[in-house]
Amino acid sequence: MLGQFCDRYGPYGLVAGGSDGLGAAFAEALAKRGLNLVLIARQAERLESTATRIREAYSVDVVTVTADLADFEAAGKAVDALDVQIGLLVYNAAYCPIGLFETKTEDELALATAVNVRTPLLLARRLSESMIARGRGGIVLMSSLAGAQGSPRLATYAATKSFNAVLAEGLWKELKPHGVDVVACVAGAIMTPGYAQAETAKPAPGTLGPETVAEQALDGLGKGPIIIPGAVNKLGRFVLTRLLSRRAAIAMMSGNTGGLV
Repeated sequence: MLGQFCDRYGPYGLVAGGSDGLGAAFAEALAKRGLNLVLIARQAERLESTATRIREAYSVDVVTVTADLADFEAAGKAVDALDVQIGLLVYNAAYCPIGLFETKTEDELALATAVNVRTPLLLARRLSESMIARGRGGIVLMSSLAGAQGSPRLATYAATKSFNAVLAEGLWKELKPHGVDVVACVAGAIMTPGYAQAETAKPAPGTLGPETVAEQALDGLGKGPIIIPGAVNKLGRFVLTRLLSRRAAIAMMSGNTGGLV
């Protein structure tokens, strides 16, 4: 199975936002499967720390690229300069402006769309070209249960995550004949270091560890356009999208996000 994964998605997997948290979990899950890695993130020290740990643990090659994923031109040039063959893109980077829309600056909103929409869209376009030429490859885009409907106090973030899920669904159908698998991971709350620091009450129902989310997302490649990690989150998405009206789903999300400022 590990050899098959490498043959289909190797020799290198690129993890955007791969310095810590879920990105580091994706990097480790790929290394366990035998893939060499390209890790891209802004914080060079954290990036190199993760790279060193994975190199020592799994004896794979790990290339680090320090780049701001809000700046696609710079990030794209850095990727183009790499002398490696990338067979899998995992786009994990995200920016979430929390709070009422009226309190968010134009710069914050522009940053969310740059990191969460523009760069994954254009990076997928750029990397899929060589995947199509080789007749194999894969793309994993991180989405969120918040994007299943409007999410007050997370309105912009939720909209960008909805974009990624819909993009993945379209690309799943378009690229499948070329041998390229695409999946959106529609995740609930993930117990990353940032979430643990921000969460003052007990974790939200269905909260999963980053390792679980990464493993289930990668296992979902080739099986359909959407993967929802965790039984509680699957049930939550079913309720929000199938049982409730849009108005009721938005009201439920509003109740869940009411403490965010």
